This record gives sequence, structure tokens and C-alpha cells, in this order.
Amino acid sequence: MKIKKGDQVQVLSGKDRGKTGEVIRVLPKANKVLVAGVNIAKRHTRAQGTTVQGGIIDKDMPLPASKVALICSKDGATRVRYEFDDKGEKRRVCAKCGGDL
Repeated sequence: MKIKKGDQVQVLSGKDRGKTGEVIRVLPKANKVLVAGVNIAKRHTRAQGTTVQGGIIDKDMPLPASKVALICSKDGATRVRYEFDDKGEKRRVCAKCGGDL
């Protein structure tokens, strides 16, 4: 997967189209990502004795990784490309401007 935890991404389609947020968690086996403040579902919970109060909780749900795009500081939402630098190390590059991500 080309998206990592901590990346700033923009949602490309769905009910939250155009929203941006930080990737909280990456689920590579399912090819999904959790983005803070995007794709929120209401979760109804029961009280757990005297310690945890019951109620309605907002929960971030996973999005398919193909529905989000990495944000380049120069170009906005962009695809990611890999290149090797002079030392032979692999790095992520913006597909539009060629700058580091």
C-alpha cells in the first residue's frame, strides 16, 4: 500500500467526498484505511456496569484505500510514485510535481 499511517489524505468519492484528514490506521490485508473525522458511524453501546456509561458513540469506519488520495503540499490530491535516490533508497514521490511526500 502506498498510504501510510500519519499521511494527510483527501476522500475522492462517497458521502464524505472532498473531506481531508489524517490516516489513523492502515489495514493492508483488507486494503482499507481509517481516516480521522471521515466515514463516521453511530454506535449504540450498553452501559458496562458502573465504570463505562452507555450511549451513542461516533466511530470512524474504514474506507477502501482506492477512495482516498495523498495530499501534496504543492498540488493537492495526487497519486504516489516510487523512485530510488542516489543512495539507492526507495522514496515516495508526487506523481504530478515529482516532489517528496
